[in-house]
Amino acid sequence: MATDNVIIWHNPRCSKSREALKLLQEEGIEPKVYKYLDESPSKEEIKEILNMLGLKPREIMRTKEAVYKELGLKDVEDDEKLIEAMVEHPRLIERPIVIKDGKATIGRPPQKVIELIKG
Repeated sequence: MATDNVIIWHNPRCSKSREALKLLQEEGIEPKVYKYLDESPSKEEIKEILNMLGLKPREIMRTKEAVYKELGLKDVEDDEKLIEAMVEHPRLIERPIVIKDGKATIGRPPQKVIELIKG
């Protein structure tokens, strides 16, 4: 299977992210690995992901992260400000996110990744 059309937003320190990557590899897919913590995504990239997922910014945020509380994001209603927070603090982004052919899924549980690939 051609794998240049599969991308995983990956955090190697996250067990769910590692599990999703392993599931892809078991399916014979070597996705393009985007380590979003090393190279923060742009506002445009986050908006594109949100569009593919059909979700609002808060729905892809890790609301239990300390920085979420420190920045007082619970009380922020402005989607642009939430996206800006994810650009500045990419660890706020839920992981892993897998993208294939203009569609995306959050790999929680990791089996959702297989649904996207086979779908």
